[in-house]
Amino acid sequence: MTQIVKSELAKKVLVPLLVLSLLAAMVGVLAKSNYVRAEEAPGLPTFDIPALSSEHQTSSLPNVIVVATGGTLAGKARDDDKTNFQNYAAGTFKMADLVAQLPKHKTADVSTFQFGNKGSGGYTIKELYDLSLAVDAALKIYDSAVVTTGTDTMEEIAYFLDLTVRSEKPVVVTGAMRPWDVIGTDGPANLYQAIKVAGSDKTKWFGTVVMLNDVIYAAREVTKTNAHRNDTFDAPMFGALGYVDDPAVRIYRAPARAAKAGKSTWASPFDLRTISKDSLPIVEIVYSYQEAGGGAIRGLVADGAKGIVTAGTGAGGISSQLSTARSAAIKDKGVVFVSTTRTGSGSIYDSGSGNVIGGDNLNAAHARMMLLLSLAFTNDVSTIRNWFTTFGTQDVEISVDENTVLSTSVEEPIVTEPTPEAVLPTATASPTTEPTTAPTADSTIDPTTEPATEPTTETVPVTP
Repeated sequence: MTQIVKSELAKKVLVPLLVLSLLAAMVGVLAKSNYVRAEEAPGLPTFDIPALSSEHQTSSLPNVIVVATGGTLAGKARDDDKTNFQNYAAGTFKMADLVAQLPKHKTADVSTFQFGNKGSGGYTIKELYDLSLAVDAALKIYDSAVVTTGTDTMEEIAYFLDLTVRSEKPVVVTGAMRPWDVIGTDGPANLYQAIKVAGSDKTKWFGTVVMLNDVIYAAREVTKTNAHRNDTFDAPMFGALGYVDDPAVRIYRAPARAAKAGKSTWASPFDLRTISKDSLPIVEIVYSYQEAGGGAIRGLVADGAKGIVTAGTGAGGISSQLSTARSAAIKDKGVVFVSTTRTGSGSIYDSGSGNVIGGDNLNAAHARMMLLLSLAFTNDVSTIRNWFTTFGTQDVEISVDENTVLSTSVEEPIVTEPTPEAVLPTATASPTTEPTTAPTADSTIDPTTEPATEPTTETVPVTP
């Protein structure tokens, strides 16, 4: 009898404790439901980065490593035709051989690491994850890095690196519009000059920059503008950061990130070491045009897209059918949208709520990279909105009184690097993942309506 009583008492004590434990575990899971990164990234890749040679260790010149991915710069003309500018095999030559063909560099000691050897469009997002980690691994040894890529998706690769590389050391992306072995190729000069920019240390704290044709651009701002011309890269809204001359590297303005040099908030929120590459979500782009159908959005959502960037007409407008499909995707699947313009330049301002986020001055390709990485780290739309409106944006306000004050928006909302143990930073608004709070498409980006904007300020470049 005593045994039965003890058993009953044990049940009365243990069962509630078990229930409380289960509830606590569930609360912990729910508390982190908006936090999609892995607690511990499994199996981070390792890279066989070459050690500094004894000669380079004793040299007074900076040590620059060229991380090669292939592209036109490493391309070989078909049939050995030295005049065949457009028919070639990208990613044929090894970078060590190409560097060996350059004149001995006057301003840097150069090493190479062959990450890959193919066209830029052939790389997956998971491979870009590895590339970013390889660049950071190289920068633990070297003073700066040059990354060579094909030009087709160079702006996307460069911006991915800009958002993810943790080191403050210079990262310079370059490539070529003509293969290495044809007459008039731009490959050797671009490679030589990119090494010069990296070795100069003048783009430290800039994040990733792109250098082709002797012109230096911020990765966030640059885009390819022509299919064939050597001077194809441009930054339509802001122009170049600087230029490479002989022998000078001249920087005339700095990107917004440089204003945070030396601060803990300089680094982006996207530390790839804390997530698995398998957590990188599907994010796509939809282009709007006259009477565009909604099938593109419906099809991409059916394929598993968690985020979609719309390249809209004018100030981000999309067709009524796309708008209807977008609203359904938000309501039924909680898809996050970013609005950009197909015009090539211009800012799309954010409404401050809902699942449609203004892409600022990012083009569709850049906005996709930003949204893809954001969704890899959080499902909270207000947090994603905060990242879009604060990280890397440039808004300078000058007020003159008895004590002249210069303030920039990059110093206002602090973008905190997330940690697995902490809740991700959120904007002042409450999370807006519920699709019922999302505004309709026409009310937020219809070009006939006045977009909601912050008080107008004069925009001027931040000088280094």
